[in-house]
Amino acid sequence: SGSRSSKTFKPKKNIPEGSHQYELLKHAEATLGSGNLRQAVMLPEGEDLNEWIAVNTVDFFNQINMLYGTITEFCTESSCPVMSAGPRYEYHWADGTNIKKPIKCSAPKYIDYLMTWVQDQLDDETLFPSKIGVPFPKNFMSVAKTILKRLFRVYAHIYHQHFDSVIRLQEEAHLNTSFKHFIFFVQEFNLIDRRELAPLQELIEKLGSKDR
Repeated sequence: SGSRSSKTFKPKKNIPEGSHQYELLKHAEATLGSGNLRQAVMLPEGEDLNEWIAVNTVDFFNQINMLYGTITEFCTESSCPVMSAGPRYEYHWADGTNIKKPIKCSAPKYIDYLMTWVQDQLDDETLFPSKIGVPFPKNFMSVAKTILKRLFRVYAHIYHQHFDSVIRLQEEAHLNTSFKHFIFFVQEFNLIDRRELAPLQELIEKLGSKDR
């Protein structure tokens, strides 16, 4: 399974140093360090919303990539023959281009499709421009929403199917902080439909109530 886990573990998407997006990422990291996640997700004064969402989307992709990378040996064709988040939620894969009709596949296959698809979006300069002054496309917000909606499913799968492994690896604090940051971010800018968040609704309410 060594080769498979490294295959699913996508290369980290780097934001070029010295760029404005790099400065924004540094700002995000600094405010995160303060421990106030509600404040950390807010759009910094005078910044472009698309750019802020782009920087954070890349960051969440890297975080989820890393978190999933730690449990790939437990997420196999036999342990997870379907991509699910508990018994009531099952996900089928379609990307609209290569796979138009949703297909049923194992969780590792689904997550591999998903992460490869996200990586392709992030690497597309017409969607995620890294150069200063290059405008974001008109459909940027809908692209970002689809990416975040799909990344949420990886968190949902980890929590429902692999949380015992996460605890054994002593990574629950890391997973919880990452997920809480993700949820506060998508809530702040209304990026994921409530229906989509249903598989982790109780956890989301619990994380939120601690911060009121």
